[in-house]
Amino acid sequence: MTFLRSVSVIAATAIVLGSGAAAETRVTYKSAKAGSSYFQMAVQIAEAMKEGTGGDVSVTVEESQGSVQNVMEVRARGGDYVFTTPPALIGLAQEGKAMFEGKGDPAFDEIRALFPIPSLTMHFVMSADSGVQSFADLEGKTILLGSGSFGAREGAKYIELFGLEGKVTVADSELSNAVNALKNGQIDGFVTAGSWPAPNVIEAAASTGVKVLSLDDAQIDMSKRTRLTIPAGTYAGQSEDITTTSLPVVAYTTSKMDDDTAYLLTKTYWETREDMAGDAAWWAGVSTDMLSNITSRIHPGAIRYYQEIGASLSDAQM
Repeated sequence: MTFLRSVSVIAATAIVLGSGAAAETRVTYKSAKAGSSYFQMAVQIAEAMKEGTGGDVSVTVEESQGSVQNVMEVRARGGDYVFTTPPALIGLAQEGKAMFEGKGDPAFDEIRALFPIPSLTMHFVMSADSGVQSFADLEGKTILLGSGSFGAREGAKYIELFGLEGKVTVADSELSNAVNALKNGQIDGFVTAGSWPAPNVIEAAASTGVKVLSLDDAQIDMSKRTRLTIPAGTYAGQSEDITTTSLPVVAYTTSKMDDDTAYLLTKTYWETREDMAGDAAWWAGVSTDMLSNITSRIHPGAIRYYQEIGASLSDAQM
């Protein structure tokens, strides 16, 4: 399945089965900016839903400016709306805190989870020539963080948390320049957050040789993020597992969606995940163990599927 082939799903309008028009469930899936890995994931999900349901579900993918916007649109959307966001934002929206202060709405209480998707995964990528093996070795090195992204904010936070503020030089450049800058020796490393395997890390590892740093238990605790393991062999030259942090991301809808649709979406997602992993490796890291990352209620239709397969759910999710 190619990306261009998948994009055809976005423009799907009606599907005719047999001699007449079949009943078709239409869903709008709002994800991220076009060109991002999460937008590509959305297109893959759309294609999987089409193939997995024999055309009974038609998914239209919408570009988004980010997770906050996705949550805010719940106020005006109907039962066909599916969106992605980190679970923490759902809690903030329902409590009217942080970016949702003064913007509370009863609609936020009706948000319901469907299934986890690949997490935003932190990568501290150092050139092999830098000699850096751990965070303690970063002193005196030049690091590119980029600007405006979760990875840039998180990278800056970790530099401060780990006592490296003022001890490393932060390059004034965008993340899109990171691989070339690493090749040219202008920087010693860069920080990126994305689902693994991350395309820019694959390129850097194959062309330059890199060391992706692991965090120890104390550093993970300090980060207050979720532990994640990137298996050995994910990147060229990676002989050991990488222990890092992640920000879970989940697909949500609201209680407006009927139970049968939520069940069908959830069932199809899990039953086609392995096929999607054959097309894009980031799906291989998704398992039902990640349901524990969901901190709010799960849609009853999705719960029906999870109970069928014997997945473990908490009382707070029911």
